[in-house]
Amino acid sequence: MSLLLHEIRRNPLLWLLVFVPVVLVAEKLKPEAHTLLFVLSVLAILPLATLLTHATESVAAKTGDSIGGLLNSTLGNMTELVIAITALQAGQYTLVKASIAGAIVTNSLFMLGVSFLLGGLRYHVQEFNRIGARMQAGLLFLATVALLIPSTIGSRLSPESAKFNRELSVALAILLLAAYALGLLFSLKTHRELFAGVAEEEEAAWPMGLAVGTLAGVTVFVALVSEVFVGSVQEAAVSFGMTPAFVGFIIVALVGAAAEMTAAFSAARKNHLDLSVTISLGSAAQIALFVAPVLVLLSYFIGPAPMDLNFWTGAVAMVFFATLTAALVTNSGRSMWFLGVLVLTVYLMFAAALYLLPPATS
Repeated sequence: MSLLLHEIRRNPLLWLLVFVPVVLVAEKLKPEAHTLLFVLSVLAILPLATLLTHATESVAAKTGDSIGGLLNSTLGNMTELVIAITALQAGQYTLVKASIAGAIVTNSLFMLGVSFLLGGLRYHVQEFNRIGARMQAGLLFLATVALLIPSTIGSRLSPESAKFNRELSVALAILLLAAYALGLLFSLKTHRELFAGVAEEEEAAWPMGLAVGTLAGVTVFVALVSEVFVGSVQEAAVSFGMTPAFVGFIIVALVGAAAEMTAAFSAARKNHLDLSVTISLGSAAQIALFVAPVLVLLSYFIGPAPMDLNFWTGAVAMVFFATLTAALVTNSGRSMWFLGVLVLTVYLMFAAALYLLPPATS
């Protein structure tokens, strides 16, 4: 615990942790102050993400990049899962699907692109384990195929095909969960040696118990603050001229992945790109192969009606091109700063289209 307090005293950004109880109290006292809650929630998430960074790096130093990145993306994705479950219970399936697609695109393009850019500005050329990157890209492509099937076949059928879409989505969800479980077995057990990164001890690595405890505890607070953020961002976005599609696909995804992004960016600046790529693509793969299928199955128990995997055609197209871009840029196992620029440009094209999208079609 003394190491944790020392880190808070040492890093001025962590002093913003005071906004965590402030935003939770403000949400109870002034739930109608959406703009204020929006600003406070962002200020609260930033130090939580920074604290999560150090804990993740400590775990990676003890367990290796594969398990460290997996643990970070798993806990980081709990935020998206909690937000989506809340929307699921309210029957806001459009928001659920937008957050799923947005998280996949944000993690595989924005997080990966910024990691390449930040690392490339400090190091001329960086290398990472391309076997692991290919594995995650393959899982993402598998999920994209699963989204394409109901979004193309189901949309062409008559309105009476709702039952077909629901049954098909359940079958696809089970297949995706099975593929994800087998992927974990492959990368963490049977072929673990293929995914090992370069061993690199961190200077201020915490003990494993403190690191894992901090990861779990901070993730809970990130989820609580993110719920306040989502509850206020829709109203606050109106004053900024943002469309609902932009909010769900871009803003919610960026804030929800803030913790993972901080860890990925910090690792890239330390020439630890294996961890950055594992977090970026691993998190996107988890959203696609774990979070989305779980939400489909949960909708039968906690939702007002079953949810299917029939996504908006534009969202499926963006997920497909994000997956294709991530696969292309990670194929060589080498990265430079301009590669990050290319990836970010693709993401900014999507963001611009969603920002300018007419409200009627968003």
